[in-house]
Formats: sequence, structure tokens, C-alpha cells
Amino acid sequence: MIKSPDSPAALTAAIEALDERLSQRFIALDPSGYFLIKVDSEAGELVLEHFGNTIDEKGLARDSDTGEVLSCKKGGNGPRAASAVYRGRSAKEIGIQLTEGDGPHPLSRLDHALYLGREL
Repeated sequence: MIKSPDSPAALTAAIEALDERLSQRFIALDPSGYFLIKVDSEAGELVLEHFGNTIDEKGLARDSDTGEVLSCKKGGNGPRAASAVYRGRSAKEIGIQLTEGDGPHPLSRLDHALYLGREL
């Protein structure tokens, strides 16, 4: 719990410390896949590319086609084709497509949906 701050700067520091602590917790990967978020400035849209994966017994994400462990580094596994692309003018518009649109829904974990919402 964050105590009542003495100043706005103290509140900001307390929230940043809390966020850092919470970022260190274990998270299970979503077996439904992951997203890359892009901005199409010319169209004025957010673009989400969804990529499928499987999760192995060690909790590692693997390419559904090759079985190769997926790298978190840019270009680590070479180019992959997105299984779906979502476009919208706002985070809300994208969120509705992901959760209320005609399925299948590309999210199977609530924590993944919350994280994606924060990122958008």
C-alpha cells in the first residue's frame, strides 16, 4: 500500500517503486500467443499483429510450426507471419475487437489482456 505522499514527486517515486516490484513477479505465458504493437501514422491506427505459439513443459514459448524456442530479441527467430492483424483508432477499439469480436479470441489469460491494455 502506498502511504499518503508528502509531495507529488514522492507519490510518483512510490508508484514507480511499486510498479518495478510488481514487474519482477513470475508470469505464465499465454498459450494463445503474443502480440507485436505497431503504429501506422499515415492511417492514424494502432496495429496489433498476433502470433501463435505453444508453451513447453519448462514454460518456454515455442514456434507452433518449427518447435524452435522463440527469442525475445529483435529479429532473433527471423520473420514470422502473423496469424491475425487487428487495426483500430484507439486502444478501446482494438480491445473490443480482441474480446468482443467474432472469435476466435486471441487471449486466453486475463493477466495477458490487462498487460496488453496497459501497453496500448
